[in-house]
Amino acid sequence: MRDHLLEKARVLVKEGVCDHCLGRQFAGRESGDFEEIGRKIRSWAGGDDGNLCILCGGIFDRLDELSRKGIDALKEYEFETFMVGSRMDRILEAVEECLHEFLEIGTGVLFKVHFNREIEKRISAFYGKRVSRNPDITLIYNLSDFTVDLQIKPLYIYGRYRKLVRGIPQTRWHCRECRGRGCEKCNFTGKMYEVSVEELISEPFLELTGGKGAKLHGAGREDIDARMLGDGRPFVLEIENPRRRRVDLDLAEDIIRERSGGKVEVLGLRYAQGNEVRKLKSSRYRKKYRVLVEFEKEVNMESLKNALEGLKERTIEQKTPTRVLHRRADRMRKRKVYQIDVLSMTGLKAELVIEADSGLYIKELISGDEGRTKPSLTELMGVACRVEELDVVEVEGGL
Repeated sequence: MRDHLLEKARVLVKEGVCDHCLGRQFAGRESGDFEEIGRKIRSWAGGDDGNLCILCGGIFDRLDELSRKGIDALKEYEFETFMVGSRMDRILEAVEECLHEFLEIGTGVLFKVHFNREIEKRISAFYGKRVSRNPDITLIYNLSDFTVDLQIKPLYIYGRYRKLVRGIPQTRWHCRECRGRGCEKCNFTGKMYEVSVEELISEPFLELTGGKGAKLHGAGREDIDARMLGDGRPFVLEIENPRRRRVDLDLAEDIIRERSGGKVEVLGLRYAQGNEVRKLKSSRYRKKYRVLVEFEKEVNMESLKNALEGLKERTIEQKTPTRVLHRRADRMRKRKVYQIDVLSMTGLKAELVIEADSGLYIKELISGDEGRTKPSLTELMGVACRVEELDVVEVEGGL
C-alpha cells in the first residue's frame, strides 16, 4: 500500500473502525474480502479494533445475528429469489460522508452495499436460494431499530374466464351510498352486487397461496347483464403478499368451477409476469357478440339486412354512453364494425352476430343512445331498437 494511503489508514484505525469498514474504504486496492483486507491493513497501520466502530456502530460484528432475523422473517414464505436492502441510521451515514470527504479516498464501498451483500451471502447459504435484482422477496433492514420488513413480489396468474350467468360484475363494486363501509342500502355488505367474477376467481387463490388480497385485470369487461361465453376473456390475477408461490393450477380451476355453482369457469391457467398486465390492458382484441334485438314495431327481414349492410366495415363514432357518464369522461371514441349478420328473426325480435373492435359499445350501436352513437341500427332502420340480451362469444388473441 502506498504511503499516502497508509497514512489515511492510520487515521481510520486511530479513530476506531472495524476490519469490515477499514477494508471497504480501500476496495479495489487489495485482494480478498473486506474483512480480510481490513485485517491486513490494520497489521500495516498498527493499532487494534477493540473500540466500537465509528462507521458502522458495531453492526458488522452482528452480521450472524442480523442475518438470523432475516432467515426467521422468511420462514413462512415460499420463494426462489430474494434481495436485501437497508435503511441506514442517519447519524452513521453522516459520519461516513464526512470521513470520505476528509480522507478523499474515493474508491470505498458504501456501508449499505457491503452490509446488504454480507446478509445476502448468509441467507443464500441457509436457504439455498439465489439473489436477484428482480426478486420474489426483498428484505429491508431498518438499522436504527434492527427490525426487518418484507416486500413481497405479487404473484401473477394468467387465464381466461367464462361468465355463464347474467347479473354479475367483473370486479367488486362498492356501494354508491356508503363507498364500501356498509349501510342499509347494501345490507351492510359494502357492495352493489353480492358477488363478482373477481371474487369468485380470487378467493380460492387467496386460500391456496395465503395471499392478503387480489386484483383481476381483464382484457376489457362485459356488461353486468351480459354473459362471457366461448373460450372466455383473457385476464391476469394479481395476488398480493403470497406466502406460497406454487400451487396446483388444475386444482384451482376445479375449485373455482365448483364453488361458483356454475356461474364462472377459468381455463388455461398459467403463471405470468407483472409486465403482462400492462400488455393485456393496452392490447385491443376484436370481439364477437350474440345480440337479441327487440324492435319498437314490426320490421321485415329485407329492411333489417339493408340496415345491417350500412354498418358493415363502418367506423362508428360514439360519445360516452349516457348510462356510464356518471363514472367515465365524456369523449368521442371511434371503433369499427367488421361483420354483422342476422341469425334468426321472429316477430319483433332478431338475433344478430356482431364482430367489432374492442371498446365498441354494442347496446348503443343498436339503440343509437339518442344520437350519441352514429351510425346506429336505430338510425338506419328508422325504428327504435334495443338490446334485450347480449353475450360475448369470442375475444380474439390473448397473451
